[in-house]
Amino acid sequence: MKKGKQVAEDNEPPSYQEATAGYEEMQAQFAWDDKVIRQTFIRKVYAILMVQLLVTVAVVGLFTFCLIFLITYIALSCCGDLRRQFPWNIILLVLFTLSMAFMMGFVSSFYNTKSVALCLGITALVCLSVTIFSFQSKVDVTSCQGVLFSLCMVMLLCAITISIVVPFGYVPWLHAVYAVAGAILFTLFLAFDTQMLLGNKRYAISPEEYIFATLSIYLDIIYLFSFLLQITGEGRE
Repeated sequence: MKKGKQVAEDNEPPSYQEATAGYEEMQAQFAWDDKVIRQTFIRKVYAILMVQLLVTVAVVGLFTFCLIFLITYIALSCCGDLRRQFPWNIILLVLFTLSMAFMMGFVSSFYNTKSVALCLGITALVCLSVTIFSFQSKVDVTSCQGVLFSLCMVMLLCAITISIVVPFGYVPWLHAVYAVAGAILFTLFLAFDTQMLLGNKRYAISPEEYIFATLSIYLDIIYLFSFLLQITGEGRE
């Protein structure tokens, strides 16, 4: 009897706690794994979302600052009364400078730091040399308005030609020649505007036009820097 009773006890089914002990442990492990996966999933989604938003803000900001650049440039260049009226002339000049600085910063971000620093140094040396030349030289660059205008038209035609050619294949030497020509042209414009500022040559700018004179020299320097960056700049890896 004792042996039969022992066999019966051995054949009894396990209790609920014994049967579900392993399942509860497995369920807890699955829940923990699901939580880790969910957290990783959320991080990925928000990381991609942040990149998308940053790109969107950058593009919107670029177009917004381009619009501000155009509006303020037209206002300062074409509206003589407005650029002489304080404080509107200062406000427009500040907005123009901020928009230009934003665009140049956006462009410079595509080049490595060494290239940008090198171009800044070259631009500073060229500006210093041109300023010394304008103060000391007897050559009257202000009398060469027709030559500078003709060179601008040539540069415009070259830009149109390059914009037509580039979609069919990038031509490095053609772009390099255009950048060199642009750097030379705006070096001449810097000498022209500096001598206009000095007022000791054939043509001079009115002392009332200090905003316009500042704008002209500032643009000469910025365009010179941008062309030098195209010549010597190296893209980020």
